[in-house]
Amino acid sequence: MKKLLLLLLIMFAALGCRAQQALWGAPQIVSPEVHSDNSVTFRLNAPGAGKVQVTGDFLPTMQKDTPYGKFDAPGVADLVKNAEGVWEFTSDALQPELYSYTFIVDGMKMPDPSNVFQIRDTATITNVFLVGGDYADYYKVNDVPHGTVSKVWYDSPTLGMVRRMTIYTPPGYEKGDRRYPVFYLLHGMGGDENAWSELGRATQILDNLIARGEAEPMIVVMTNGNVDMEGAPGETSLGFTPPTTQLPKTMDGTFERHFPDVVRYVDSNYRTIADKEHRAIAGLSMGGFHSLHISKEYPDMFDYVGLFSAAILPREGAVSPIYDNLDGKLAAQFADAPRLYWIAIGEKDFLYDANKDYRKMLDDKGYRYVYRESPDGHIWKNWRIYLTEFVPQLFKNQ
Repeated sequence: MKKLLLLLLIMFAALGCRAQQALWGAPQIVSPEVHSDNSVTFRLNAPGAGKVQVTGDFLPTMQKDTPYGKFDAPGVADLVKNAEGVWEFTSDALQPELYSYTFIVDGMKMPDPSNVFQIRDTATITNVFLVGGDYADYYKVNDVPHGTVSKVWYDSPTLGMVRRMTIYTPPGYEKGDRRYPVFYLLHGMGGDENAWSELGRATQILDNLIARGEAEPMIVVMTNGNVDMEGAPGETSLGFTPPTTQLPKTMDGTFERHFPDVVRYVDSNYRTIADKEHRAIAGLSMGGFHSLHISKEYPDMFDYVGLFSAAILPREGAVSPIYDNLDGKLAAQFADAPRLYWIAIGEKDFLYDANKDYRKMLDDKGYRYVYRESPDGHIWKNWRIYLTEFVPQLFKNQ
């Protein structure tokens, strides 16, 4: 009997080792390695490879034609193989920022096997690393009080479906009865309700700004702007549906028309201050487009509006009452003008000219706004900075 028990214990131990085999064999290569001078070394153990490169937004960009216009694409650098078969490349000293990268091995893209930290942007997976300092310190998880991030399902009668959004509540929300202002933060095309919290570091930015006393405590609502989806790909009843930008009802007025469903849900289920003076809306690219048209469609809803690298006019063929009478709706919005109407864009952004034309129209009408121009193009680096600068301007002296 004792021998049988011993045999069973050995078998279970062996099975346990097999079940946990993913824990073993961790790579010994250090990559990426951030040095004291902010240069970064990338390494890949691939002795049989003929050519290894690294591409990422830490390298000088190159312009690339896409169906949506010209974009700044990440540059490419060659790694050099040493005697042990390990390929290496060391960058120049980098400015503080959250960077993404991937390897190209004999023409095929692959993640860095030595770096477990990855993010998804639409259908692209990249590794990430952070060089601290300046704005990038807001992107860190620091030793400060933390808010709570929830994945919330809400009913949209307008769309006839249950959908998901991400909601940040500030530190201490669960312990008190205080009411808070609300900031609605919208993603770009190809994104979803995870984009701002994962790619945009919105959670860390809010925690750090509030802890430093640079921003008011607030609720932040991050919706899914793709109205044909329940939520992020792979996290709904549709299963592991591949992420794509080619979705029905994109920028056709449907998202704007349903947006009051979101506001009603938030005001009914959270301790909000439910008036115009305590609501803000902003977004990047498609989210900036949505913010522009939602704020003018419902002029009594938002007192703070942010357009980050925003698309301005509806796409060709998009027909909706939401987009009719732009002049009249802007006139109604600016008759009781928002406390802040903030427009920001990079000087190399493919939407730069559209934003320039829109600003001229606002100038011609005498509508007041604040303009922020930055280097670079249509990239997350700019949008994280814009968020870090926009949030401290909200809900002050109220």
